[in-house]
Amino acid sequence: MFVGSLKVQLFLPGSRSLKDRRAVLNSLKERVRARCNASVAEVDAEDLWQRATLAVAVVAGDWDRVSGQLDAAARLLESDPRAEILDVERDIR
Repeated sequence: MFVGSLKVQLFLPGSRSLKDRRAVLNSLKERVRARCNASVAEVDAEDLWQRATLAVAVVAGDWDRVSGQLDAAARLLESDPRAEILDVERDIR
């Protein structure tokens, strides 16, 4: 069994309030959950309007599957014009 995690720090340039921020993050989290079959949670910077940190977790029987799902999640977050990726930390065990 392999467990992979991805910690992604985001900049949300269009957010002008916590409500704007929450709308963007909820949309991103749902898309990652649905398309990548991964668990997603907001883990840091919860009170800043234009910054957020999302954690993505995946469990699978082989390393390639975990790696592929984490790559797909990172590509999905990177492709969204509402968020810019500032930093990514990846770990597979």
